Amino acid sequence: MSDTFNAKIWVLGDDIDTDIILPTEYLAFETVEEMKPYAFSPLRPELAGLIKPGDMIVAGKNFGCGSSREQAPEVVKALGVSCIVAKSFARIFFRNAINNGLLLIENNDLYDAVTEGDEAKVTPGKQIVYNGKSYEIASLPDNLMEILNAGGLVKAMRKRNGLD
Repeated sequence: MSDTFNAKIWVLGDDIDTDIILPTEYLAFETVEEMKPYAFSPLRPELAGLIKPGDMIVAGKNFGCGSSREQAPEVVKALGVSCIVAKSFARIFFRNAINNGLLLIENNDLYDAVTEGDEAKVTPGKQIVYNGKSYEIASLPDNLMEILNAGGLVKAMRKRNGLD
């Protein structure tokens, strides 16, 4: 997770709730793969089909508010999103995302500067470089990085306990 990567930017607004990320009616599907095409469908029905592995989402404040459904960050990760950068995250979404191995980055300034479709260079725990400008980002605690690097909480605990 400490490696630098480039990512295409998709821009979403403030208060993107879990019903926008994955509407309730699609929770009936058995697998996340079946749910993927419907991610963000109330807001932008075409978006799930446009996101490519390694892309990033940049959003405003309170990303992931609403219900605590774990499928919301799970479906974003299944789309191949490398990270979500937002001004702030809902607390339960933040923890569910980390538990599923999805990198979340809080930054107050990037959202107001980016243009959808552009690319940014992300160095987790250090900075995001966009249009030649560096945006510093805080590093996550070691225990959360262990979870992210393992690909999620279950994988991290299996590794820690010598099961994998």
